[in-house]
Amino acid sequence: MNSQRPAAVLFDMDGTLVDSEKVWDIALYELAVRAGGELSQGARHAMVGNSMANSMRILREDLGQPDRPEEPDVKWLTSRVFELFREGLVWRPGAAELLRAVKLAGMPTALVTSTGRLLVEAALDTLGRENFDVVVCGDEVTMPKPDPEPYRTAAALLGVPITECIAVEDSPTGVASALASGAVVLAVPAELELPATDGVHLRTSLVGVDPAYLTSLLISHELLQPEH
Repeated sequence: MNSQRPAAVLFDMDGTLVDSEKVWDIALYELAVRAGGELSQGARHAMVGNSMANSMRILREDLGQPDRPEEPDVKWLTSRVFELFREGLVWRPGAAELLRAVKLAGMPTALVTSTGRLLVEAALDTLGRENFDVVVCGDEVTMPKPDPEPYRTAAALLGVPITECIAVEDSPTGVASALASGAVVLAVPAELELPATDGVHLRTSLVGVDPAYLTSLLISHELLQPEH
């Protein structure tokens, strides 16, 4: 059993580090209007933490336009969100401080997001490229969240065991991905409520979270594991 600090901290982006879901709100509602409809709140909630392909499928179903071509919508949405990201993103409470503390402590970090590379590059102007040792984007994996592939890919790129990593998430989709990967999960809900789940440490915000707290999560998780 390793009772040392986490081998790495793996951060989700939208809703976890930055309040970017509200940016997506603007663009998605605008896209629905362009399509001659109106996006329902239920459909918008279903998109949170999901891949672009899944989100576009939800949009088409919600608008009653199952045969609507996907590519033009993706192109328009990406361009609009890029424009909004470039205007700057607002940090979630405690997120910038935690990221800074983790880096100062010398702990490896990864950004693990369902968002595509083009938009992530724009977001990194706010987040700081120097804050992440690796970046795994939604369009760079075969199976995006809720599949565990994104988190397992990040751990592999860092050369660390996923079971010794802390994943920081905000959405049910992201939590499912992180949990299935084998990471220890810290979840801070943003847009959607998160149910209490075995193996998931729930907090109302990242304020007060520091490397010592993350280490305590890993140790408590290991203590609960059966001896082999």
